[in-house]
Amino acid sequence: MKLQRLLAVAKKEFIHVVRDWRSLFLSLAIPVILIMLFGYALTLDLRKVPTVVWDQSQSSQSRDLLALYSGSPYFSILGFHDNYKALQLALDRGTAMVAIVIPSDFAKKIIAQKPGVIQIIGDGSDANTSRLAMGYASTVAMIYSSDITAKRMQLAGRANLLPPVEMVARSWYNPDLRSQNVIIPGIIAIVMVVIAAMLTSVTIAREWETGTMEQLISTPLKGPELIIGKVIPYFVIGMLDVAIAVAMGKWLFNVPIVGAAGLLFAMAAIFLTGALFWGMSLSIILKSQVLANQIAIVSGYLPTLILSGFVFAIENMPGPIQCITYIVPARYFIAILRGIYLKGIGLEILWLDALLLSVYALFMIVLAHRKFKFKLE
Repeated sequence: MKLQRLLAVAKKEFIHVVRDWRSLFLSLAIPVILIMLFGYALTLDLRKVPTVVWDQSQSSQSRDLLALYSGSPYFSILGFHDNYKALQLALDRGTAMVAIVIPSDFAKKIIAQKPGVIQIIGDGSDANTSRLAMGYASTVAMIYSSDITAKRMQLAGRANLLPPVEMVARSWYNPDLRSQNVIIPGIIAIVMVVIAAMLTSVTIAREWETGTMEQLISTPLKGPELIIGKVIPYFVIGMLDVAIAVAMGKWLFNVPIVGAAGLLFAMAAIFLTGALFWGMSLSIILKSQVLANQIAIVSGYLPTLILSGFVFAIENMPGPIQCITYIVPARYFIAILRGIYLKGIGLEILWLDALLLSVYALFMIVLAHRKFKFKLE
């Protein structure tokens, strides 16, 4: 392999990239669009759940309870109704996700020191949000119950009983439990897969379709020189996209890098290399720009989105699906990203993920070389 010939191929591909300004614009705009879309739209935080109320009691006790709900950052009381049909209509239309029903005898039972019962109705069509909302609603009711118990003991002249066990919960690495802190690192993997699939999956196929591959074959160029030379421009663009994603995560969503930024970019370079040569392999095998591009996006984007742990926890997946995730390289890359971003850890802990990622990149390089050699033969 001669460096001069390799750089000549890279220069040729750079010129093509600059001339095809639409593809260049998309390759730089897509990271911005994806980060904005996922960062703002994909959130796992529960805030201001729209809530409707039927207060049959109309008492000071029921108003105190509702004050806890309206004062909570998790609920937003939109309106009051006087029948179940109105509550159901609000849930059916989607204008409310939770309905609270306070029975007419609520105040009497509280005054008589009997258990008061309230009804919480959640919209189960959105199972995850409904589960969180019902949990928060139960917590607010428990706080009200504790306040009532404390007031009764004060009136009786007794000291407050301390619970036998006091739980102090702390969340390390992400104290505020912000979903953006978890989502933004994963978006980097999504961006790299999409960009790699969009760019390199058409390079060799374009040469076959335009008839220039025969001219390249007739030159002294060797297979590795052609393949690596064509990848270099897209590698530069991909790393630029990583820098854009990291900068937007920090300045737009306030997601800082706790660990070493150099290690993050080094691991991104390894993952990007594997993704680029995977797209290159498809381009070599299929010889069709459209088909190679479509298969590259589907085979890269969907597993990264669904099977990497980016959105759905791998531990909650069925056993056979968990086994499949081991062949998804984004699984290891996202684990590395979150380890660097949130925990500030290095290769002393992430070495296995880094090793598997390197094996993936090396395998893709060898695969692209062998497939190209086979096609020439």
